[in-house]
Order: sequence, then C-alpha cells, then structure tokens
Amino acid sequence: MFDRYEAGETAVLVHIDFTDDEKREDLVELQLLVESAGARSVGVITGSRRSPDRKYFVGSGKAEELATLVAATDANVVIFNHALSPAQERNLEQVCQCRVLDRTTLILDIFAQRARTHEGKLQVELAQLRHMSTRLIRGWTHLERQKGGIGLRGPGETQLETDRRLLRGRIKNINRRLERVDKQREQSRRARKRSDMATVSLVGYTNAGKSTLFNALTSSEVYAADQLFATLDPTLRKLDLADGAVILVDTVGFIRHLPHDLVAAFKATLQETRQAEILLHVVDCADDNMADNFEQVQNVLKDIEADEIPQLVVCNKIDLLDEVPPRIDYDAEGKPERVWISAQKSLGFDLLLQAIGELIGAVIKELTLKIPATAGHYLGQFYRLEAIQHKEYDDLGNCILSVRLSDADWRRLAKQSQGELDTFILNEDSVAC
Repeated sequence: MFDRYEAGETAVLVHIDFTDDEKREDLVELQLLVESAGARSVGVITGSRRSPDRKYFVGSGKAEELATLVAATDANVVIFNHALSPAQERNLEQVCQCRVLDRTTLILDIFAQRARTHEGKLQVELAQLRHMSTRLIRGWTHLERQKGGIGLRGPGETQLETDRRLLRGRIKNINRRLERVDKQREQSRRARKRSDMATVSLVGYTNAGKSTLFNALTSSEVYAADQLFATLDPTLRKLDLADGAVILVDTVGFIRHLPHDLVAAFKATLQETRQAEILLHVVDCADDNMADNFEQVQNVLKDIEADEIPQLVVCNKIDLLDEVPPRIDYDAEGKPERVWISAQKSLGFDLLLQAIGELIGAVIKELTLKIPATAGHYLGQFYRLEAIQHKEYDDLGNCILSVRLSDADWRRLAKQSQGELDTFILNEDSVAC
C-alpha cells in the first residue's frame, strides 16, 4: 500500500477536453490553482473525451500513461482539473500508487491555507468535512468490515461507522457555531441599515484585482497578491463619497464551478453580497477570458440569489491595454453601467466614486405608503428590513408608513405581494446616499 501524503509538493496535472461546454475547464487556471496551493507541476497529461470513463475518468490506456509519468517524475500527487467520484479516485490511486486529488479538493485546500479568522476557518472545515464524508472509504479500505476470530466477532461499530458518526457530530457542532456567527453578522447589518449607510460589495472572478482596489479606495492593508483566492475572509470599510458615505465590502473571489460545499459553508459570508445595495463587479479587462469569467460570476450570483442586485461593472487593469483612458459608460437610461480604471496605478478613481454616487441615488428608495388594516402583515416585512422611518395611523385605521430601502428589496417585496404593495404608494423618491 502506498503512503498517503497529506499534501504534495510535486504534482502531475490531468486535463481533459470535453465536447460538452458545461464540463469544460481551463488548463491555465488549473496551473494557477496548483501554484496557489504551493505545489510544483512536474508533468501534464491532456486528452479529449466525449464523456468521463466510469472507472478511471480518463480511460484505462490514459490511466496507464498517467502511472508511467508519475513513476518517471517521482511525483507524489496527481491533480485532476475535474470532479472525481470516490470510486474513480480510489481506482486511480491503485494504478498510480500515489494520492489523487480532484479540482474540488484542491480548491478546498487553498481555502484552508487562506482562512485567517475564526469564522473563515470554521467555514472551510465545514466544507472539507462535507466533502470528506463521501470519501471515507478511500482511507480505511482495510477496515471496511469487522474482523476477528471465533469468539471475537460482535455487533460493535466498524471503523467506518465510527468515523461517519464522529464526522456528523463535528458537522453539527460547526453548524451551531456558524449560526451564532450569522446572528452576529445580522446584528451588524441591522446597525448599518439604521445608520442609513448603503452597502457596496465587491464581487468578481478571483484575481481580478478586488483587494487591490479595496485597499486603494479605503487605505486598508487587506492581503492582496497575484494569485487565486488571495482574499478569503470578508472585510468592511467606510468609503467617503462626494454626497455622503457607504460601506465597502471585500469578499472572496468566484471561480467557475465553485464547489457546492463551499457555497453552502460560506452562506454567512456570501450574505454580505446578497444584502448589498450595489455590486461592484470587478473584471480583468486585460484577460483573454474576460467574457467567460464574467459569465461565470453571473452564474455564481444567480446561485446565491444576488443576480437581481444592481451592478456597476468595473473594468480593471486598463494600464495593461493600449490607449484605453479612464471613463464612465452610461446605459440608455443615463445610469452608469461600466467604469474603466486601474487599481494598481490609481487611475479613474474619481470617476468610480462619481459613478457609485450616481448609482446609489438610483437604487435607494424613499416611499410613503398607505397600508390598510387588512394588509398589516406587510409591516413585519418592513420591520425585518429595518426600513421603517416613520409610522402613524389615520382616522380610518390605515397605516401611513414612510420607508427607506434598496430598490432590490422593494422589487422583491412587490413581487412577493403580486403587485399589491404598488397600489399602496402615496409618493416615491430616489435619494442620494
């Protein structure tokens, strides 16, 4: 039996091109992920298939080629640019006689290295445990059944059953602790809403320059580097505008096919994005894959139900392009939709702040509603959003309600009410932050 390395320093990479676009990955991105994890690539196996092989994912012939390369390079880990089933990992490990990781495990390992706060470490551990729970058999093949001679066999737990029970207990414990953290975050969000300060969240593909931009705008020292997932834990800072201030949030970068275990574990962190009034979608305009990366971020935003929040696209790294000056692009309604800047060279920051101010004014609503006594259940929804500014009742028992909330929150409530809330509006204003 081969030694099971906890981490590998030399790796053979495996990348397969599939005809199905949904299964297609980027080899360059895999190499960046491996580098970010601290491993060194000593060989690459590529190929093309219509669909994965059920036993080895790559087929028996390619598996033998992979084993030969592993032996020739003395690699101690094989990393696939795809998601593998537990059975496929086990079969490949038997052929290659070394540890085999898939794309999901690699990303989880990077997140484990990047986590700095207590909450971040808990979230990463939760994602790892959920992923590990389906792969216990890989590490305990010698304990799959109870063993013993005459008089020693009994109904006790197998090692696998013990491990599964311990995992379930640990997962429940972490979930309870994360629920407490989530409540603390919710209290902070309510306090920010009471202060009438809008929240602007930075989103984008990993390594697009979000943290560099965050540091430059807020004079902070968030860790920023030219590597994937340099930032993991969310950071909040006050950002002054010409007509007020907002809260700027730096969050984890997205990536294609972000593991579902990570999305579930980072629910509290991603909530900062879902509760924002505006998303600053930072894109690397010098990247050849800009359009595809943009689409992948939109897919993740849809997964976390943040795709309806107004976005301002920030085209970063214009210093790497020829003769592209800082500017603001407006849509047909006269709202800013795209700003061209360079976070590294501090170009176009005045235009970016101007665009944020203009967009904030368009997405914050102040409404006066006359809600009949028969529709009093809407009051609870406005209270949960911390949106009520003033409340009084007329002689007929109607509630005259003044509220202040984001356009996204209002549209969500109006949609849930099937348009009934729109009939209660007495007047409406869009306000500057």
